[in-house]
Amino acid sequence: MRQEIVKAIDENFGRPDVIAGVATGGIAQAALVSQELGLPLIYVRPKAKSHGAQNQIEGVLESGQSVIVIEDLVSTGNSSLIAVDALRERGCIVKGMVAIFTYGFEAARQNFLDHKCPLVTLTDYEAVLQKAIESNYIQESDLESLEEWRLNPASWKQ
Repeated sequence: MRQEIVKAIDENFGRPDVIAGVATGGIAQAALVSQELGLPLIYVRPKAKSHGAQNQIEGVLESGQSVIVIEDLVSTGNSSLIAVDALRERGCIVKGMVAIFTYGFEAARQNFLDHKCPLVTLTDYEAVLQKAIESNYIQESDLESLEEWRLNPASWKQ
């Protein structure tokens, strides 16, 4: 998977100065990617620690550096974009985010647009549904209900 993330970075953003993992799900993938690219690794917490140095961002980071953010899963994008905001507040140039998976919720699309942060994912909900149909894990008749859920998961009732 790390090679696919590296390929997505190369094709969509070019080489950054730093790789940032979103705590906690994105850290492991970010570590593999930073090693593959020979770049420094940092990670970003949802909020600053309440003890010690009280850092929200861990690792060596300088204002003006370009950063690619790595995430495992994007649902609405809110927690992922907290990391983007923290990096920008430190004076970094966030080139974009690469995530393993997204549900493709409209809220996420709008949130990333509002934050002017390009999002590239390795796979998405539609691809998973297609694979589930091909492998007979679900039937075509299940698609309507599953799409209904994706359009509005908060109010979905089966």
